[in-house]
Amino acid sequence: MSYFDLFSLTPGFAIDKSALSARFRQLQSQYHPDNFAGADDKSQAQALQKASEINDAYQTLLHPQKRAQYMLKLVDVDIADEQQTMQDIDFLMLQMSLREELEGIKNSDDPEAAIDAFASKLKAAQEQLEEAFVLYYQQGDYEPAADSVRKMKFYLRLMQQLRQVEDNLLDL
Repeated sequence: MSYFDLFSLTPGFAIDKSALSARFRQLQSQYHPDNFAGADDKSQAQALQKASEINDAYQTLLHPQKRAQYMLKLVDVDIADEQQTMQDIDFLMLQMSLREELEGIKNSDDPEAAIDAFASKLKAAQEQLEEAFVLYYQQGDYEPAADSVRKMKFYLRLMQQLRQVEDNLLDL
């Protein structure tokens, strides 16, 4: 059973997050280990396993990059544990430029504005990659779709690094 089936969602990149959350709460309640406290060991273990599967499925479908990666896995393109490096020279140059820009935020006259501007840039790039993923995936062009997911991973890591810079600069 796919994660989409588990949550009674139409398979695809665009999902109804409120329906996902509502179904998650329903499944979580149904398979909560406390409901099986008086059951035999096998039933308790199965409930615990199902609860874990529900949590994993929810987290996968909730986050766009994980959802895209999962959709690729459904068509036998598994990039979860790969160590493949990007061969896209333009993207590698962009990565270096973005990392330099991130480092420059620390010395900015107005770090809060620089953080906001950089976050907006990253969000816009992420949205473009999501659109590209959908287009490639729908066309059955899975290698460029996988490249889009690889790039999404980079932007996600960069956003996390930006949050660390923000925390350090603003002493949070």
